[in-house]
Amino acid sequence: MASLKELRNRIASVRATQKITKAMQMVAAAKLRRAQDAAEAARPYAERMSGVLANLAAGMKGAEGAPELLVGTGKNDVHLIVVATADRGLCGGFNSSISRKAREHIHGLLRDGKTVKILCVGRKGRDALKRLFGDKIVHTFEFTGIKQIGFEQADNVARMILKMFDEGEFDVCTLFFSEFQSVITQIPTAHSLIPAEVGSDDAAEKALAELGGATYDYEPEEEEILKELLPRNLAVQVFRALLENAASEQGARMSAMDNATRNAGEMIDKLSITYNRSRQAIITKELIEIISGAEAL
Repeated sequence: MASLKELRNRIASVRATQKITKAMQMVAAAKLRRAQDAAEAARPYAERMSGVLANLAAGMKGAEGAPELLVGTGKNDVHLIVVATADRGLCGGFNSSISRKAREHIHGLLRDGKTVKILCVGRKGRDALKRLFGDKIVHTFEFTGIKQIGFEQADNVARMILKMFDEGEFDVCTLFFSEFQSVITQIPTAHSLIPAEVGSDDAAEKALAELGGATYDYEPEEEEILKELLPRNLAVQVFRALLENAASEQGARMSAMDNATRNAGEMIDKLSITYNRSRQAIITKELIEIISGAEAL
């Protein structure tokens, strides 16, 4: 059994840990509101752009000269997997759930004989995939020193993806991130960047219905518009994923630190009970020794 001094030291250590987890929970709660507002504000723009692209894509089905960013290269041999996670831990299963979904997808591609390349956005994703797929990681973006993710960071990621695609380094690009739902719910999501995932025919019909049956009249031609719009859409989708990740990370951290704070409180209660029982046992033993000695005299 541990001595009273050891129990006191352990209780003090758990109390110090509880103060840290409580502070981290409060910081995450403050950051969550800003991150959630940013993620929700980005959704309408990204969805509207997807609606415009769906309308354009519907008019170019089967047409020659369609941009490769929209329809792909026609091959399915080399896949670029973009894994967007956080740079820091202590946020529950946020990082591991994204990495697990990406890992399952990579294993499926390798079983089918595909070539896989990995682009990591966030240090934790690289650390999680390095052991199994270290030779497939081509680059890692880290935003540790950046307080708030902006479009500049997403544009840097998009530029590298476009550069690799223009150089013929891959055929298909898939982005993995976590979509924010609530503080306790973050959904790992896979989104196709190349070929562009612009929605189905239903999405195009919905966009048309929102215009009251009116149709888009484009000037210049659809091909020229798509050449300018598709690279921008790729950056917008990456930016939206980073914002969703930022909100999901703070929500997961807030929930994890709340659980850690409550667990620390329960541990303190158990240690305090053990400490009091041990102290009472020692006092009782000393009283028995004193009484026994007095009776012996």
